[in-house]
Amino acid sequence: MPLLQLHTSAAIADAERGALLQSASKLIAETLGKPEAYVMVALRQGPMCMAGELGPAAFADLRSIGGLSPAVNKRLAAKLCALIEQALHIAPERIFLNFTDVPPASWGHNGDTFG
Repeated sequence: MPLLQLHTSAAIADAERGALLQSASKLIAETLGKPEAYVMVALRQGPMCMAGELGPAAFADLRSIGGLSPAVNKRLAAKLCALIEQALHIAPERIFLNFTDVPPASWGHNGDTFG
């Protein structure tokens, strides 16, 4: 049920894409205390403009049913920025993050909802 959508303007080789997706999946599961079997990570690449400038940037949108809190979000922000900086060579000040706690009835899976 956690979903991380990562949008970036940075180029990433096919060989490195899978490693980034798997690393992010594990990071999310461990930090939220959720089974990795329910974690989904998506990666989109394309041009981005941040602070009026083109160049390497990233936006990470994490949605989850529970598990998020101010303290957890701070840990996630640090860990996700470190992962993105290491994998995509994007400075943390060029990364925006969004955390959304989704009501179980608003999240569907396998022909049903979680609530």
